[in-house]
Amino acid sequence: MSIYYDRAGSPMTAAQRAKVSDRYYRIAETVLPTGYWVSTVWLGLNHRFGDNGPPLIFETMVFPCDVTGNVTAWGELDSDRYSTEEEARIGHAAMVEKWTHKGLEA
Repeated sequence: MSIYYDRAGSPMTAAQRAKVSDRYYRIAETVLPTGYWVSTVWLGLNHRFGDNGPPLIFETMVFPCDVTGNVTAWGELDSDRYSTEEEARIGHAAMVEKWTHKGLEA
């Protein structure tokens, strides 16, 4: 089993992955007015450690940020990983929905 995969989920070599443009990594990002930045990226490296199943090559993370989108503290508040770009896009939307109201509760 390969450890590197392209965005379509096909195995690739480390050399092929190294040649990919920076624009290839970002799937989606959303800055929420509540002070959170939701970022979904292609990792390219399988993050399914020790388990059987499809490779986990996409990741959504939530970070605290200011209104301009500048991260104010590194260390994710929430995260999830996915096997396909479609799952990653759906997961990004779900994470945005989940964190849209965080911080607004009284």
